[in-house]
Amino acid sequence: MAEVSTGIARKRVLVFGASGTIGRATLRQLKSDGYDVTGVVRSASDRRDEASAARPSDAKLRFCDFANSDSVSKDVFGNESFDVVVSCLASRTGEKKDAYFVDYEANMQILRVAQSAGAEHMILVSAICVQKPRLAFQHAKLAFEKELIASGLTYSIVRPTAFFKSLSGQIERVKRGKPFLVFGDGTHTRCKPISDADLGRYISECITNPERHDRTLPIGGPGPAISPREQGEMLFELLNMKPRFRYVPIALLTSFVRILGAVGKLFERAQPAAEYARIARYYATESMLVFDDDRKVYSDAATPETGDDTLFEHYAKVLDTDH
Repeated sequence: MAEVSTGIARKRVLVFGASGTIGRATLRQLKSDGYDVTGVVRSASDRRDEASAARPSDAKLRFCDFANSDSVSKDVFGNESFDVVVSCLASRTGEKKDAYFVDYEANMQILRVAQSAGAEHMILVSAICVQKPRLAFQHAKLAFEKELIASGLTYSIVRPTAFFKSLSGQIERVKRGKPFLVFGDGTHTRCKPISDADLGRYISECITNPERHDRTLPIGGPGPAISPREQGEMLFELLNMKPRFRYVPIALLTSFVRILGAVGKLFERAQPAAEYARIARYYATESMLVFDDDRKVYSDAATPETGDDTLFEHYAKVLDTDH
């Protein structure tokens, strides 16, 4: 638990995006650390049951249209004051229209209302990949980061590396006896995966730790950094299976990007597919580590670590639950 004095523990905290896995983990940690915390989720009715089930039993929950300043003001803040605002919002698709709506516009509405309501501190969950922006959602996140820095509020911009959830998509495939898919030879990209719980703890500690105020904070889980091939080897080891890999040439993925990009210029309906292909290629070719701009390389050593949860332990838990 973070060290929180009696006075600080009474701080009121709003968590936007509280129905997502990171938002739920942050909500739980803030409650554990003694804050008066309220979760905020989209007003869509099909999200209510999921969000209500995900929150701690004694945590408050509010619903609003994130991109509507009137809704944020009336449905969330009302006539109340909050000390800290946490945004765990993120585009679900990464497609340009969705990215700017969520990663920029929605966050801007929250920032404006938070400022007018007297909030002191905003914590933003961004992404480590924005340090080399080539995708629509990365540019949208960076645009809001700049607005937050210029806002006058105390800010903490948290840029996590890869999440356990995003690295678990091939578990069922491998269980069925199929090979683990990797791009290239599976070793040229690496990351320091971080669990939702460890990230939630790090976010909560941003409130009281002055070294995390007015700073951009790249963060990973416990090292060392691991490659996609090593991720596959973990799964095979846990399943007591002989490692089998299928190697997808990056050149093939690049060809898809070029073809879909050309089609997208002619037909608007093809643009989302073109963006998805660009996203896939980005993650197939770029490490989720701090980029050393002087040396032009990703640096394992320069990527800060936090927490105790490892991807191997996560895989083991998932496989144990499946039995």
